[in-house]
Amino acid sequence: MTEQTDTATQRKTVLFVTTADTDILTAERALSGMPDDYPQVVAFNPVALETPEAQEELMGALADAGVVILRLLGGKQSMPQVFDALVRDCRTRGIPLIACPGHQEWDEDLVTACTVPVSEVETVFAYLMRGGVQNLENLFFFLSDAYLGTEYGHEAPSHIPWEGLYHPDVAQGTQVDEYIQDHFEAGKPRIAVLFYRAHWMSGNLLTIDSLIRRLEAQGANVLPLFSYSLKHNPEEDGETNRTFTEYLATPDGLPRVDCIITTMGMSMSELSTEGPTIAAGWTVDYLDQLDVPIIQAIISTGTEEEWQESSLGLGPIDTAMSVALPEFDGRIISVPISFKQESSQNSSAGGTAKLSGRLQRYVPREDRVDFLARLSVKWANLRKKENSEKRIAIILSNYPTKDARIGNAVGLDTPASVVRVLNAMKEAGYHVTDIPESGDELVHRIIERCSNDRDSLTEEQLRMAAGHVTASQYGEWFKDFPASVVQEMTETWGEPPGQIYRSNGSLAIAGIDLGNIFIGLQPPRGFGENPIAVYHSPDLAPTHHYIAYYRWIRDVFKADAMIHVGKHGTLEWLPGKGIGLSEACYPEVALNDVPLFYPFIINNPGEGAQAKRRTHATIVDHLIPAMTTADSYGDIARVEQLMDEHYQCQTLDPAKLPLLEAQIWEMVKQAELHRDLGIENLPEDFGEFILEIDGYLCEIKDAQIKDGLHILGETPEDDLLIGLLCSLTRLDISGIPSLRRSVAEAMGLDYGSLMDEPALAAPDSIPPSMIAIDADNPVRTQGDLLERVELLCREAYRQLLAQDFDPDAVGPVVSQVLGRPDAQTQLVLRYVAEIIYPALLRTPDEIGNLLRGLDGRFVPAGPSGAPTRGMANILPTGRNFYSVDPKTIPSPSAWETGKALADALLEKYLTEEGAYPEMVGLVIWGTSAMRTHGDDVAQVLALLGIKPVWQPESRRVQGLEVIPISELGHPRIDVTVRISGFFRDAFPNLINLLDQAVEMAAAQDETIEENYIVKHLQEDMARRGTASGEEQRSLSGTGVEGEG
Repeated sequence: MTEQTDTATQRKTVLFVTTADTDILTAERALSGMPDDYPQVVAFNPVALETPEAQEELMGALADAGVVILRLLGGKQSMPQVFDALVRDCRTRGIPLIACPGHQEWDEDLVTACTVPVSEVETVFAYLMRGGVQNLENLFFFLSDAYLGTEYGHEAPSHIPWEGLYHPDVAQGTQVDEYIQDHFEAGKPRIAVLFYRAHWMSGNLLTIDSLIRRLEAQGANVLPLFSYSLKHNPEEDGETNRTFTEYLATPDGLPRVDCIITTMGMSMSELSTEGPTIAAGWTVDYLDQLDVPIIQAIISTGTEEEWQESSLGLGPIDTAMSVALPEFDGRIISVPISFKQESSQNSSAGGTAKLSGRLQRYVPREDRVDFLARLSVKWANLRKKENSEKRIAIILSNYPTKDARIGNAVGLDTPASVVRVLNAMKEAGYHVTDIPESGDELVHRIIERCSNDRDSLTEEQLRMAAGHVTASQYGEWFKDFPASVVQEMTETWGEPPGQIYRSNGSLAIAGIDLGNIFIGLQPPRGFGENPIAVYHSPDLAPTHHYIAYYRWIRDVFKADAMIHVGKHGTLEWLPGKGIGLSEACYPEVALNDVPLFYPFIINNPGEGAQAKRRTHATIVDHLIPAMTTADSYGDIARVEQLMDEHYQCQTLDPAKLPLLEAQIWEMVKQAELHRDLGIENLPEDFGEFILEIDGYLCEIKDAQIKDGLHILGETPEDDLLIGLLCSLTRLDISGIPSLRRSVAEAMGLDYGSLMDEPALAAPDSIPPSMIAIDADNPVRTQGDLLERVELLCREAYRQLLAQDFDPDAVGPVVSQVLGRPDAQTQLVLRYVAEIIYPALLRTPDEIGNLLRGLDGRFVPAGPSGAPTRGMANILPTGRNFYSVDPKTIPSPSAWETGKALADALLEKYLTEEGAYPEMVGLVIWGTSAMRTHGDDVAQVLALLGIKPVWQPESRRVQGLEVIPISELGHPRIDVTVRISGFFRDAFPNLINLLDQAVEMAAAQDETIEENYIVKHLQEDMARRGTASGEEQRSLSGTGVEGEG
């Protein structure tokens, strides 16, 4: 390398614009070891270019730039304010511009923007993709030599491991087997920590180092691993990931660890295109095979100050990337352990002024790191401890706090379920004694010992309670609570330990012990005239007794894990941040670091998500009652669906809440629920109103279900099974027609008319099979015919059940029941025999996977929703459900927003240009689609003049319809859509939807003035010659382009 002259100080700068903070940190480390006379590198992250002042600062930096490097994840849309202007100025001034994507696939927009030969772009891209200090050093030498007239010399891009082992005390390059042999101690829990390769390369490791130290302080062996991605690195085929297949597992496939903590966001899974939203791909099978729990540590992209001040906790982007998406993999959601902090360029050892720019580092929040370490070690110990030694607390709901309401979970016979669980635990080797014969016996034993019912409790029962917390013991706990908790609890409930459930000055713990198993009643979180409202109150601090109860379970009973049996619990509704809890949030004050398992009804994903995200719960979902009056239909069902969307928007897209709240209020009025609640006008505090509606709807459901509640792990039999199957096939299921519709149409009846006008007189001609099914009663109306259709469905199921749902029996059964063959009815029943019935036979997984979790093993993930609303294919149950359903994108509210976005875009263009744009290019981000529930997708559809069609019962998009040009108000616009790699992986159904919309728009018989897609097709055909219809569509400019 030649020595440079004094003119070096006058050299131009290198302008480096990147969407990755870790690139800037790596650049800082690279420049610290370079010659003193190396030109200055000026770095920007487009995220910081939101203000006009920041944009001016970037454009001003061009004055001194000798070369400009752009590395943009998301392409030109990642810096929409200044990209075109920056490219234009570079061309005007003759500044070399090299633009590369932030991932391994080329981006044509960026390549087109470059002003240097493609070979030089490829060289820069290779340095950036391989990354690391050495490659960035040589990148900067290459740039200076090629464009700034120096002769430093440089080496070709070198290979840096895509994955590997890192420990602050261990030499780089140490192999995993050697590390384990030298550093792991026998008998200690083994925990892996996964983090991004980019942090390892950039030295952005404060948080990882802190987590390693905290885990080791808790007595764990730690296996810290970096990886390019949780899916695969750029040199792999996408079918495996060496981090999992080689580092986390032995050559024979056995796990090297007892638990995994991942700081890496997104989802490993690929989601199904058709049918239910099923997480699929090699990762799903492999996680099941590896069979260890995976805990999601949240690395927030915001600042600690923003998090502290926010009642929501995490922002929408963090919630999408580090909470909602990881749930597809069955990860356990923990807390934010790290936040971004801006630092100067000289903050690190060997810092240098050769870099100018804002440096964003991840800094640990130590108390959150400590919490995560303690939680992870307890999960790992579940795997190591013998079942006979484990102590498990099983908690039953009890609201209101009356003995008649013990175990009143929605849709679940919790006492009977607990008895089944206890027997299964005993078989699995747990120390369980004196198991009750029945659920009734269990409840009566609790009542006789000590319950929560203050109206009937005696002093003797309080003395006989399963446990007691003395005033001094609670005082020791209380003084260590955060100051805000001490103040709020004292102001609300007086000095500790309070006045309720006292016996000789101690707080009584209701429940019974059966060996190492404690069966308890969730304590009341407060008291008042409306206990249901108290249950859901977002700001009422829990009582001293409530906190003491949970602390007794952790610190006196010393539970290794806790099971809350059935919705509803109160723990997840205690005051605190919505997501990303602090130590002062009451769910954590109560539960602390005890692993929680939560059998939860499959049809309520919104409230299940609360438990997963606020109490680190592992959901084990259960079947709806076979007596399906537990489900809701019509307006009430639509209110519930809107409420689920409201839960999602609170954390992902708060700007849409006013629109949703207006829709909810209108539907509440339509269902006359506002009169039941005594509310005539739109409530000012809509969040509290939502909670009040939810509590009321739960009361309605409780009143509707007289018997037939589901028992955990028990497959319905006989008439209950037949009734459930009828309900599951009442609606179309992802292309499989409704059984009732199929039977009606096979009988020559108009099913729509039967449903809409049941009071109409029945036709004169009625098929003999419909008369024979109920010969004792006449058929007078269409409603009578609908009842006969239902009876025929039941008879078909009865005959199939007698043959154990043998698929080969379907044809003969249909001919026997209907009196004739019918292909569509056979299609439905074969689907039941091959898919739904086998899924129901897996209902015992509900207890099997609960025990699997208690063994410290992986509980597989699965979709959620109401199986009776056209989603029977989300079964089986017994899984850790995820709440996001991409099949509901775009939502009706997103459609309204998307239309408005399209109208605004067209109006602006029309005002400025005097005509509509013939072609529009849009970029759709996966996180945005999830956060807004599809605003961008809806905008594309609106420009094309295509509208989603939703299934009313599930709010899933079931198709598309063309908006007539006479109603559209503008021509159909040709749209080119660029999608992010995450969108491609997470939303394959939306790619299909957009492709279908393009084809529908292109197929319209409209003039070229009305339809620019048709116009461009004709122009392409004229240039290329005639083409078939299918070829014509492929020639259109409209389409979906992936970015990788």
